Amino acid sequence: MTGPRQLHMPLDLPARLSRASFVAAPCNETALAMIESRDWPDGKLLLTGPEGSGKTHLVHIWRARTQAVLIDGASLLQADPEALAAETSVAIDDADAIATSAQAQQSLFHLHNLLAARGGRLLLAARRPARDWGLSLADLASRLQAATHVALAPPDDTLLAAVLTKLFADRQVRIPESLIPFLLARMERSLAFAQVLVAELDAEALARKKPISRALAADVMQMSFGFE
Repeated sequence: MTGPRQLHMPLDLPARLSRASFVAAPCNETALAMIESRDWPDGKLLLTGPEGSGKTHLVHIWRARTQAVLIDGASLLQADPEALAAETSVAIDDADAIATSAQAQQSLFHLHNLLAARGGRLLLAARRPARDWGLSLADLASRLQAATHVALAPPDDTLLAAVLTKLFADRQVRIPESLIPFLLARMERSLAFAQVLVAELDAEALARKKPISRALAADVMQMSFGFE
């Protein structure tokens, strides 16, 4: 199997980041419970995990529940902490991106303190724990390391199979029983990839005016993603 190419996310992906489309499993159940809870020690939570583990999906679920402001870590460079804190609930995806900018770290430090003073809540998502971000602002590092931290494990075959099955069902696409094991043996271990893969298979089947089969899936895996 060759390495995966860069994913091109379908335009409808944000609509699939709802609570209804989230598949709970042992690898993410603690994180989901925290997202759905109002009881966060000190009002802050850090979710970590590898790409494709579901962090961004959980961030969007929380945003919908709380009407929170959602930004990414790189955007903190131009952000106004006072304006963000006025919303009382703030989510930051790819939060570890602030490590490359002293100004972004200062912005998050001020945002953190403003939310704490106002009883707000701060949700951060990153690939690694805060201690591994390489932060140069010691006061910010200590505050983030004190946040409640929940690590998500990479999706296992059980979760990926459930997600694939649900994605096909959502599109009202019937598939042969052998297709899911065939895909699991070849696909990237990522929830995001599962969404892209199902979209590609559906589109190719419609273009060929044929049902999705193992042969069609093999063509798509090779042509679109470079998988043998």
